[in-house]
Amino acid sequence: MKRNEYLSWDEYFMGIASLSAMRSKDPSTQVGACIVNADKRILSMGYNGMPRCCSDDEYPWDKNDNPFNSKYLYVCHAELNAILNCAGGSVRDCTVYTTLFPCNECAKAIIQAGIAEVVYMCDKYAESDSVRASKRMFDTAGVKYRLYESTNKKVEIEL
Repeated sequence: MKRNEYLSWDEYFMGIASLSAMRSKDPSTQVGACIVNADKRILSMGYNGMPRCCSDDEYPWDKNDNPFNSKYLYVCHAELNAILNCAGGSVRDCTVYTTLFPCNECAKAIIQAGIAEVVYMCDKYAESDSVRASKRMFDTAGVKYRLYESTNKKVEIEL
């Protein structure tokens, strides 16, 4: 008889996205993403962080009024990192699990990469122009998106 306490696919992949977010050095917002194909195989993961070769210690993590000295011009978002990190080829027709609803820039990358579905955990910027634009583009391009239905299952990992 099989055990009953195993993770569902959604729990598993959102768990991987959540674990990936823990790699982020952003002091205010940690985001993770996990790209999965139709065979339930993980093709790639990503988190929000500085681009390769740009030191986490030399670039700003602040949110301030001077764009040049603010993180927003420099940080690569989790979804874009997951797309760019995919070493296994195409992510066409895949699903991306992400801890935060994608911004408009990531939405463009998701659409261009051919990702078919977005499963998100949080939509705290739902009223922002960026997220409203994302949803508009997803609707036009036929990219499905759905809120992850939390089971409030606690998973503990000791490392």
